[in-house]
Amino acid sequence: MSMDAIRCPNGHVKYPTHPRCPECGEEPVETIDLSDRTGEVVTWTESTATPPGVREPNVLAFVEFEVDGAPVRALGQVADNADVETGDEVEPVYAEELREPGVGLKPADADQEWDGFQFRPLD
Repeated sequence: MSMDAIRCPNGHVKYPTHPRCPECGEEPVETIDLSDRTGEVVTWTESTATPPGVREPNVLAFVEFEVDGAPVRALGQVADNADVETGDEVEPVYAEELREPGVGLKPADADQEWDGFQFRPLD
């Protein structure tokens, strides 16, 4: 499993992936896996009013990765609701379920994916 960002011909690196660069509209020319990198917490929050099926409380962090000198930001859950602070170094970790399958406002779809990446603080 990879945490893919895209690079367009103009050098913009964006996460999550898009069919076209959100900054310039060009088609991506490269995929970059962020899952083997570390990033820095830019800011974080704790949500106590979560959507159905999402753990409560839910700690979320904006994390900035550096890719060839360019900053790339990603939003995600903090693994195990660990304590994080601005400036902490974190690593992406794969989670089979970011929320409880089948719990929500819409009926569960067999094709819906429940997995993704969370951020775990490094010691």
